[in-house]
Amino acid sequence: MAKSTARRSRGRPRHDDVLTPAEWRVANAIKHGMSNRAIAERRGISVDAVKFHVANIVAKLGVANRKELRHWFRAPKGSALTRRSTDVNAPIALGQIGQIARTVKDIEQARQWYGQVLGLPHLYSFEGLAFFDCGGTRLMLTRKEEGAAESILYWRVENILSTYEGLKGRGVDFVGAPHMIHRHPDGTEEWMAFFKDPDGRPLALMSQARPETPRT
Repeated sequence: MAKSTARRSRGRPRHDDVLTPAEWRVANAIKHGMSNRAIAERRGISVDAVKFHVANIVAKLGVANRKELRHWFRAPKGSALTRRSTDVNAPIALGQIGQIARTVKDIEQARQWYGQVLGLPHLYSFEGLAFFDCGGTRLMLTRKEEGAAESILYWRVENILSTYEGLKGRGVDFVGAPHMIHRHPDGTEEWMAFFKDPDGRPLALMSQARPETPRT
């Protein structure tokens, strides 16, 4: 009996969330519109590893395909977003343009040019992306991929869930549900949701969810 118990205790511990951290990262990348190859390159893993995660995600969530997954929503357990209420009747208020995306051929060359030649303040870089401040609007540089849009406007909103539900009620064509694209070292989460204008061009909502400040 002792041997059997010891045998069952080996391996990774079970996660108390619907997906493991690695599966959440892959799921959010899919919801962001990335291909398996792009996810593999961004995460530094093999395409087969991505396919393994995708198979597990689809089985756990009971979705039929990637398109269904993109419209599936649930925040990871412990996410700062779970503390925000969703009021579909709340006034819809799009804030300032929070971010503009620009595709480049060589991300490192572009990072140096925008930062050193143009003198834009560099905010941070991660996973092949570079971010600069343009007077309060964030410029995101990303490597150009086949079929990628040349530029995307991102509106900053306070509550991405309420805004998403409210705009859906007005008939806005969302490509997928809100998803977390990055968690900063201080725990601040970056969330986005993409939709289309009447001409089919991409637009997006963006919002930050900050962790609760410990009381002193």
